[in-house]
Order: sequence, then C-alpha cells, then structure tokens
Amino acid sequence: MKEDGMLKIVVPASTANLGPGFDSIGLAVSRYLTLEVRLADEWKFIPRSPEVEAIPPGTDNLIYQVAAQVAQTYGRTLPSCAVDVYSDIPFTRGLGSSAAAVVAGIELANELAGLSLTLEQKMRLASCYEGHPDNVGASLYGGLVIGSHRQEETNIVHVPNVQFDLVAVIPSYELETKKARSVLPQLLAREEAVEASAVSNVLVAALLTKNWELAGKMMAADLFHQPYRKELVPQLSLVETLAARYGAFGAALSGAGPTVLAFAEPGKGESLKEKLLPHFPDCAVESLKVAQKGSQVYKLALEK
Repeated sequence: MKEDGMLKIVVPASTANLGPGFDSIGLAVSRYLTLEVRLADEWKFIPRSPEVEAIPPGTDNLIYQVAAQVAQTYGRTLPSCAVDVYSDIPFTRGLGSSAAAVVAGIELANELAGLSLTLEQKMRLASCYEGHPDNVGASLYGGLVIGSHRQEETNIVHVPNVQFDLVAVIPSYELETKKARSVLPQLLAREEAVEASAVSNVLVAALLTKNWELAGKMMAADLFHQPYRKELVPQLSLVETLAARYGAFGAALSGAGPTVLAFAEPGKGESLKEKLLPHFPDCAVESLKVAQKGSQVYKLALEK
C-alpha cells in the first residue's frame, strides 16, 4: 500500500444453517463490516460506529490477529496501520460478526503483504480459522454457499443470484456460540442422523430449484440443532408460528442465535416485517436482503 493511499475493505454479514444445514450452509445478508486502512506508526483500531465501540484497539484485535497469522503463514510481515472500523452487524447475535472480522483480516493481510491469494485459498484459511465454512464462505463469496470443511480440504459450492426477502427478529440479549453449542448432543443414533442428513439434502435441493414451500418445511424439520436451542431462544417458536400465519415460507435460527430469520418470497419482506413488529416489543425487527457480493477491496487515494 502506498504511503498516500488507503484501503477500504467491505465484508457482508451472514446467516448460517438455515435450519438443517448445520455448519454447512451460509447466506450473505445486507449488513456490513467496513475497514478504512492507512499506514501508521503503530497498529490501532478506531471504532466509528456503535456496534464496534468495545473492540480491542491494538494488536489484540481479532482482525489484526487473523491478518498477522496469515502473513506469518506465508513468511511475510505487515506494516503498521491505523484502521477505522465501521459495522452495523450486531455482536454475538448469530449474524456472523466474528466471521466477517476473520474475512476482513484475511483480505487485509492479502493486500498489505501482496499475497495475491485466490478465492479458494482465502476460503481455506478462513474455514481453518473458524472451524466451519458457512459464515466465512458467505462473507467471501456473497449469495448462498454450501460447504464442506474437512481436515484435508475445504469445498464450496457458490450459488449466486439467490433472491428472497428476510426479516430478522434480533433479541436484545447476546448468546455466545460456545453456550449454544453446549446444549447440543454429542451423538445421534444412526437412524436419526440419516433422517437429519436427508432433511438437509432436501433443503439444498429445494433452495436450488426455488421450491420455497418445501425449503420452509425442511427448515422446520431440522434435527441437528434447533430443537435443542429453543430453550435458549424463546423467540424461535413464536417466529415459526407467526411466519406461517403471515405468509413467510419458512423461519430458522440464524447461526447459533439468538437472531431468528423469517424467509419470504421477493417483494413480501416489508409487509411481513410490519406484521411481526407488534409481537416483539423487546426485539429489533428489521428487513434484510441477500448480499449478492462477497468481500470487496478498494484502493483509494487519501484526501490532501
């Protein structure tokens, strides 16, 4: 990066699982983490919006830690930078705030260290850091992703131009992924595992063929995580009931929660939002779109 230049990195938020697509299906959504990066004497991260007020200001910041690890992997070092951080992605609410930070860190290292990483290399790095490919895949690619992350490799199928509306019911409380995972069973009986896998397979097929009604049925038929997490997120059962009443084709916990998403056919999201609003006075109820573009990097000249 030139001394008189600036990098701008924009990364979309994401939702994961979509019901039975546990740790394997991700969807980019229209909330964003934005970094404005310029060379400086030392690393500092400056919060520029309320959602990121509490971020660590120095090298203990997750974005820096990911960037430094990536650079080290390729035998490079990073120049010190000042980073203005903007975000409207709520923390620990199931909309991929940490995954967006991981992707931003990889993009930052790629630019500062001149790594010229491919999208597939970025995906592998991000999945190894996160442990699963759904949120980071959606933030990198945009649109819908179906992924498999294994010890030997990470595989992604990217489905662009997926079109439907989403309404997010965002509770005021936080839910850490670690706690949400702690309520899940360690083992499933073979018969239940086969049924759960079949439900997930049909969800993917329904999404790809735009059979929204069937996709909604499969979201509700999840056996991997939602039945166990309902005790932590009381809003889930209510959204499922109301979504069906008000014309949504499905509802699902967003990632590990506590955000719950209702899915509607294109053009029906605003009406659905207005109908859901009165039922959730203690939650934010907001319309979202599918973010068609994944992470973007812009090189800008600093104003003089």
